[in-house]
Amino acid sequence: MKTREVEAAPTVVGGRRVQFEMFFTLPDFSDISLRDYQETMQRPFFSLSKKKRVKPIEYVSPDKQVTVHVSANPEYGMATIWDADIMIYLASHLNELRERGANDLSPTIRLQPGDLLKRICWGVSGRAYERLIGALDRLQATTIKTNIRANSKTRETTFSWIDSYTHLVDERTQRSLGMEITLSKWFFDGVMDKRNVLAISPLYFEITSGLGKWLYRASRKHAGGNGAEGFTIGFETLHQKSGSESSLPSFKNKILELARANALPEISLEVIGAETPRPKLKMVMRRYLDGHQELNSRKKAAPPSPTLSGKGEVPSAPPSGALGRYQGPLLPTSSIRS
Repeated sequence: MKTREVEAAPTVVGGRRVQFEMFFTLPDFSDISLRDYQETMQRPFFSLSKKKRVKPIEYVSPDKQVTVHVSANPEYGMATIWDADIMIYLASHLNELRERGANDLSPTIRLQPGDLLKRICWGVSGRAYERLIGALDRLQATTIKTNIRANSKTRETTFSWIDSYTHLVDERTQRSLGMEITLSKWFFDGVMDKRNVLAISPLYFEITSGLGKWLYRASRKHAGGNGAEGFTIGFETLHQKSGSESSLPSFKNKILELARANALPEISLEVIGAETPRPKLKMVMRRYLDGHQELNSRKKAAPPSPTLSGKGEVPSAPPSGALGRYQGPLLPTSSIRS
């Protein structure tokens, strides 16, 4: 097992100077393979906005078989799609332990904050650690009630993403001994079934748009096993599954922008019937498309897409080599019928 000794400069958290990495040997989890829990990828479990959301999410699937209710703590707000980066890392951490042959895996995970922050591309500054604490507070304070994975004895399960977290600090030296994060039983049990986790691209963490992050996860879940046929879904259904607070017309325009840029990692987006009242979005994994190897070679020479870096603005035209089919104007909000 690869190990390393690390030390970093102190930062200030909660009014205390804390040394976040101390000299001691621990497993190296700075470059683990990324896995996501697929039950959370296609439904509205997180706020898609960085603004505090306190309005609950109420979702019922079109066939009435699946329900999701998410409520926020007024003090912290609802956990966001950016906070979900932490859950992806924790799922990946458990998967890595399993792949390394660890026995008796526990929902309580001990880790170095620096490993987590580096892997999810948040940086390791004092501000990044403060952001981590805020995200953990929201993940612990957000309440989810769902019938997903319900059995004959349980109609619904109510839980928070994490049950608790503890920052372990040597009181004498103020050096960090790491963090302990205890996952909810619902999330832990789901991740422990290998069939429930999907590999995702490390470039996911470079997506700056909240809707873009959700759309990547939904597309990876829906289109991942469907080959060149991909998966096609109506904008109205997509809107319901996202839990977005945007109006349907505004949501449609945002999806059209993402499809025109077509810059999500691994996923090709195509709008079908863009000029009709009920357009649909087709999602296909790029590896199944003809000429995807040529596309990848051209993309390596192209400048980074603004969708994945910078301020998160979506370009008005597809990046060089992109596979976006829809290149017409955005639909005027007033002309779209919900």
